[in-house]
Amino acid sequence: MKKRIRLKGRIKTYIQCCIYLGVVLACVDVGVFVLDLRAGALLGAFMIVYFAITLSLYFYNKPIIMNELISFATEYGQIQKKLLRELDLPYALLDDDGKVIWTNIAFETIVHQPKGYRKSITSLFPTVTKDRLPDDKGLDEAQYELEYEGNEYVAKFKKVSLKEMAESSDMIDAQDYDGYLIAVYLYDETALHIALQEVDDQSLAVGMIYLDNYDEALDSVEEVRRSLLIALIDRKVNKYISGFDGICKKLEKDKYLIIMRKRSIAQLQESRFELLEEVKTVNIGNEMAVTISIGIGLDGLTYAQNYEFARNAIDLALGRGGDQAVIKAPESITYYGGKSQQVEKNTRVKARVKAHALREIITGKDQVLVMGHRMPDADSFGASVGIYRIAQTLGRKAHIVLNEVIPAIQPMVELFRGNPEYESDMIIGNQQAVEMAGNSTVLVVVDVNKPSITECPDLLRFCKSVVVLDHHRQGTETIENATLSYVEPYASSACEMVSEILQYTYDNIKIRAEEADCMYSGIMIDTNNYMIKTGVRTFEAAAFLRRSGADVTRVRKLFREDAQGYKAKADAVSQAEIYKQYFAISICTAEDLPSPTIIGAQAANELLNIRGVKASFVLTDYQGKIYISARSIDEINVQVIMERMGGGGHLSTAACQMEGVSIIEAMGALKRTIDSMLENNEL
Repeated sequence: MKKRIRLKGRIKTYIQCCIYLGVVLACVDVGVFVLDLRAGALLGAFMIVYFAITLSLYFYNKPIIMNELISFATEYGQIQKKLLRELDLPYALLDDDGKVIWTNIAFETIVHQPKGYRKSITSLFPTVTKDRLPDDKGLDEAQYELEYEGNEYVAKFKKVSLKEMAESSDMIDAQDYDGYLIAVYLYDETALHIALQEVDDQSLAVGMIYLDNYDEALDSVEEVRRSLLIALIDRKVNKYISGFDGICKKLEKDKYLIIMRKRSIAQLQESRFELLEEVKTVNIGNEMAVTISIGIGLDGLTYAQNYEFARNAIDLALGRGGDQAVIKAPESITYYGGKSQQVEKNTRVKARVKAHALREIITGKDQVLVMGHRMPDADSFGASVGIYRIAQTLGRKAHIVLNEVIPAIQPMVELFRGNPEYESDMIIGNQQAVEMAGNSTVLVVVDVNKPSITECPDLLRFCKSVVVLDHHRQGTETIENATLSYVEPYASSACEMVSEILQYTYDNIKIRAEEADCMYSGIMIDTNNYMIKTGVRTFEAAAFLRRSGADVTRVRKLFREDAQGYKAKADAVSQAEIYKQYFAISICTAEDLPSPTIIGAQAANELLNIRGVKASFVLTDYQGKIYISARSIDEINVQVIMERMGGGGHLSTAACQMEGVSIIEAMGALKRTIDSMLENNEL
């Protein structure tokens, strides 16, 4: 039997209503027959005519109506298809392998591909690989940001299951069918990103400018010309800032507050803060060039937060030695400049103030723990000994935290171990120190300001009172919430700083010969026999130690090398490569020696004696890490090079450690860093 298309629902009822009315009329006709035979016959004849006409029209119009309905449905589907095809929203369909099977006009216009494009979506958007698309493993939707021909899009991918359609199909077997398509929508957010970027560029940043050596520069010029020098500096700073649509307000004689748009800060970064060098050109006969430090805070939630960022940034710039700019954002800190050596302060007022503060802190606690950095050197241990003496003089129990005695300081440690003049627990390990730590303990950290490389980082958490004494330029990672922080990059060594503090902590303080030898050793090693970073106060500290009993001959005997170490150092020097005309790079192969890193540092010092060499780098492979010792005389700031590689130090003495790389790979990374910084004029 041939199946026909039949109507149903309301449209069926509407078409058949005339027939239903005829049935009602037939019932009425029966009643009329009962009342009046002639009237019933007349109504019956009318009813026959009515049914004839109604049925004729029904059967005649039914196929016409069905055809019209089918035609409407077809046209409606075509309209839908046309609307989807001409939709302004870029739209495409992919198969389960990510291959394009259908696109609308808007999508074709964006990708510049004709209708019928049948390649993988990855060929259009390389970042959208198959593994990033929705799949049958639970990922139904995905969204990515894409860039295509300079425009920025948000691409949404949605899985469209074909299982239900397959199950109702008479053409395919739907059993266990799990097929799907992937719908792709592209949203052009280029204009939005441009608008957001414009808003971000117009946001205000807060900055501070400090004159590093204001008093020293004024002292170097005649009194009658000092006002002119100040006026020229003011004019230079104001003109420079106003050139970037900024506002500059002088707060104090050597301090300025600046407000600029974030876009202007980006321009300052591109020019690498030329103001740092321009201020140095101001000269009216002053023997000392004026240097400045700049601290900028941006991207804070409020202007007050930006101001706080700026204060932190200027403190960091000054702590690193000045003559540089620091930009602080919520998630990053960027450094610029820092090429010059910080001017040594002739006054000891700060040292005296810090010494009195340290005395108050120590006398307020029951015991003192002193620690330096991992793999301590002579400066770290010597400074620890100095703090030990201060604590002993003030009547407090003191301990030096030293987990492992490396050969470099073994002779110094032997001066105290077994010495009846000193307690047996003068030097303790990490575990003992942690057990002693508490609210009644003050922790003094010397020669380091990075928590991660301290001898025992856990002590920073267990001790509520922490004192930091360091001479290295500060980096991003610092010991936070210190009760007292005394960081002076101008100082040659931590032993120099402690020697000054010793003289102000207690009147006529007496230190023993062993202690004086250790502190004198620290100064001598860090200055490379008074050739690096040596100022007037360095010699004054050495003189104080000499008067206290330090003996140069004994100190020299402490650091005599064995023949094997001397040969390894000579071998590193002989194999040095002169890179880019001014950089000496070598590898120290001293695996069999107990302290190869020390040998590497000594070799780096020796390489500076080569004529024309401005900086030296020696790489040492030790205990699975690559240690790089960097040295310079005065023209190259090796600190910024080592900071770029994850380390730090001073302008003329710095180092870094690298893990997970070979010594050849580390050398390649060092050369690439030097190349990049030379290209950007950062050295």
